[in-house]
Amino acid sequence: MKLNDLRDNQGARKSRVRVGRGIGSGLGKTAGRGQKGQTSRSGVSIFGFEGGQMPLHMRLPKRGFNNPFAKDYAEVNLGQVQKLVDAGKLGTDATIDQEALQAAGIARGGKDGVRLLGKGSLSAKLSFRVAGVSAGARKAVEAAGGSVEVIEVTPAAEKAAAKKGTAKAARKG
Repeated sequence: MKLNDLRDNQGARKSRVRVGRGIGSGLGKTAGRGQKGQTSRSGVSIFGFEGGQMPLHMRLPKRGFNNPFAKDYAEVNLGQVQKLVDAGKLGTDATIDQEALQAAGIARGGKDGVRLLGKGSLSAKLSFRVAGVSAGARKAVEAAGGSVEVIEVTPAAEKAAAKKGTAKAARKG
């Protein structure tokens, strides 16, 4: 076998159908487009168009609401934190914050910070610095001898608005 002998199997590559090439081809004259009308012409792209009738996607009821002001927290359970402490990926001496949890690989996303939830058990004495904490999680951390500090995370939009306001005030004064 030589490189110049390599070929596809017979019938593996099929040539495209050439429409509009005479009556004998079966797709001559109108080329499978029917007669007259918008779709028989070229340049038609009418996905979802129903000939002036109200389209299906507009007839169906819409449900739900997308809150643009909702906070995006990375949710971390106490059981996950305890596993990392047992594995030696999180130290018990330093304060555990969003950066430490992200470095350990359990706080994904969360542009508004980390929220601590109480699923699982915690036996290590840890101090947390997070954006939110559930009542059960706070109770469990304090029962283990640790502490929880809740910080206020300022959204990027508010930071930008505040910066813009101070810049304006500096120009006026």
